[in-house]
Amino acid sequence: MSNTENPSGSPVISVMLSPQELDRRIKELGKEISDDYAQADLVLVSVLKGSFIFAADLCRSITVAHSIDFLAASSYGHETMSSGEVQLTQDLSNPIAGKDVLVVEDIADTGLTLSYLLQNLKARQPRSVKVAALLDKPSNRKKQVHVDYVGFTIPNKFVIGFGLDYAGKYRNLPYIGVLEKH
Repeated sequence: MSNTENPSGSPVISVMLSPQELDRRIKELGKEISDDYAQADLVLVSVLKGSFIFAADLCRSITVAHSIDFLAASSYGHETMSSGEVQLTQDLSNPIAGKDVLVVEDIADTGLTLSYLLQNLKARQPRSVKVAALLDKPSNRKKQVHVDYVGFTIPNKFVIGFGLDYAGKYRNLPYIGVLEKH
């Protein structure tokens, strides 16, 4: 990990995953997903706001025809720890019944949000539901969930960048970093 800081001297951010590492792994995931869904009616469901950058890159890396939809859920608010309460703040715009759904998540952390979303989506009678997460933090699980496509398994640290935020900021970083001082 390398450290970066802004001109004012704070915050200190340690780089965990570089832009090049992210790009390489997302392309690998795209190939794997393309192979697995070659004959499917695939719908990517991007979980906003955190997964939008990962979802865009993954979408471009998948070579089979697919559609994309969005929903928004939150269990963090402006904190660095999950509140434990999941809120669906935006729903899908199209039905998913009979389709192969791939939930695209920025991070599988406590499992609370994913568990809630999977239960909600399965009730809509898709043909299948699987999960692709850029980051997996299994040591922090409160509810067990299976992640079918994992970009990177990371330690139990609060990460930012590449769509992940702290109080709405840092989503624009082109890397995954650990906010060391805030």
